[in-house]
Amino acid sequence: MNNRLLMKRLSLVKYKPLVRQGSSAVAGLVLVAALVGGVAPTAVAQPTKPRTTGKIEEAEIEIVKERVNQLPEATRNFDKIKLPEPPPTERKVAYTFPDFRLPADRLNPSVKVLTIRSEELTPLTGNFLKAGLGNYGTFYGRGYFHSTRNTDHSYGLDIKHVSSQTGPVDGKNSGVSESSARLMGELYRGTAAFGAALDFGRERYNFYGYERAANQPEPTVRPETESIKQIFKRFGVKAYAHNRAPDQVLTYDASLGYRYWGDMFDAQENNVMVNAKVGYALGDASRITVTTDASFISEKDIAPGNRPQPAPDNTQTRNRTFIQATPAYEFIKKRIAFTVGATLGYSSDTTTNVSRGVVYPAVRLGYTVEPEKFMLYAGLGGALQRVTRYDLSTENPWLNRGLNVADTHRGPTIYAGFTSTPARGLELNARATYARDRNLYFYLNNPVDPTKFDLVYDQNATGVLNIHGEVLYSAAEKFRLGSRIDFNKYALRNLPQPFHRPEFQGTVFGTYNVFDKLMLGLEGYFYAASYGISYRPASNPGEARVPDFYRATDPIVDLNLRADYRITPKISIFVMGNNLANRSYQRFYGYPVKGVNVIGGATYMF
Repeated sequence: MNNRLLMKRLSLVKYKPLVRQGSSAVAGLVLVAALVGGVAPTAVAQPTKPRTTGKIEEAEIEIVKERVNQLPEATRNFDKIKLPEPPPTERKVAYTFPDFRLPADRLNPSVKVLTIRSEELTPLTGNFLKAGLGNYGTFYGRGYFHSTRNTDHSYGLDIKHVSSQTGPVDGKNSGVSESSARLMGELYRGTAAFGAALDFGRERYNFYGYERAANQPEPTVRPETESIKQIFKRFGVKAYAHNRAPDQVLTYDASLGYRYWGDMFDAQENNVMVNAKVGYALGDASRITVTTDASFISEKDIAPGNRPQPAPDNTQTRNRTFIQATPAYEFIKKRIAFTVGATLGYSSDTTTNVSRGVVYPAVRLGYTVEPEKFMLYAGLGGALQRVTRYDLSTENPWLNRGLNVADTHRGPTIYAGFTSTPARGLELNARATYARDRNLYFYLNNPVDPTKFDLVYDQNATGVLNIHGEVLYSAAEKFRLGSRIDFNKYALRNLPQPFHRPEFQGTVFGTYNVFDKLMLGLEGYFYAASYGISYRPASNPGEARVPDFYRATDPIVDLNLRADYRITPKISIFVMGNNLANRSYQRFYGYPVKGVNVIGGATYMF
């Protein structure tokens, strides 16, 4: 293509250019240069022809900035590359067992040293509804409404109701019900989290542990159901903030909360709680930490000694103060972890004339024999343990009126143990602890009304030896099996027996996921015998009875199984069996539990 043809292809407009911005003129010149440069190689590539006569005609080229160069729309060919549609993904049902047991059949260990959980946490999977029916007129329902997991926030509501119209003794006289609701929310900002929670609860029990005539299946006088009922009301609110990232110079975990508890007899407990833990890194290997706990309780109840029918003016209000702080220095380098500090505490309770203020050492030494495989540790410590009616009633719902509740002084304490992961999926933990406890409570049935339990204390320090062991094996998401045991030996000075504190407690638990369709679960318990008192019949109603002998309850053997079958990604059915060994054991003297209890129902996820 020669220069003449090139120039004729240019569109010429005979008016002077309008200069608005220098950058626009430069852009126009660049466009012309691009057009010329784009065709120049083509002209050079043409075969050489004889030069013809002629000359380039003079022309004036004017660049119009308002002109828009439009390119024709290209034809898009979708047949060259085909992307197959992704196959639809099914939403699998997450199987967990957070509510394996039923009310009034709970087995709570007296010494809690837990490092391996027998139950998995409920995942943030969205929403589900559960409902089931069983024998003893049992109804089970649960609603779980939660946001899906994200990095900005989470919120949820968990409501639950379990009730049995009848029970093991006199039908409705041993019925039970439990309702609860929890509303929570959290915000995440970097490594920090801020949250709040609201808790509501209502529980109904009956004092069905009344005595029966000798060799008779029915009691001498069968009480009315309304005359033996007990109702607990619970409320709690909590706000918290924490930053637990280990790489931060400053870490903190703080909360402020309030809990209310009330019962059928107008006893009340108002508890304001403050908890905080602050850590400051001095370097890569050392850190200073301060842990503080405070609880301020105002309780209302009748005065001890005015039972069973107190006068209205015998009601009293008592304030209980609990404050504890543990400053410590932590050093971690290579295989050695060392902590040294002290625990300073104050409790206003004076049940056994124990000192209100305490000072205990807080020393711990850990040595890693093999990284991520085997670690040994030992320490010397002690602490106050807050005891509340709120917690006591969850362990034993058949408490008496006018309780003398006191905080436990645990210490000095010496302990040693190890943690190990010898193989993939296998965890082992063992620990031995010896402590000198004061104000350690025991449950003893009352001599005037044996259906209710008092709190009794040894006036001297109680030596407590605890040997704790755990083993857990997990195979991916398919199989999980574990066991936990506790052996407790109590050295008493004044009390004849460690009433209702069994010496041995063992638990076995496991889950098995079969082809992502069927989930099987197992829980088994074995508790050694514990002691209560059998009283001789009273001469007149309302009189204290004379102890006959110390009565040992039968050992507890409890087997529970559960199966969940997923029908569709959103619908599954379940069956749950409790106490399948059909043992009428008594965790608390006079209160046998239900026999075989089977519940069947369905779960809907959305």
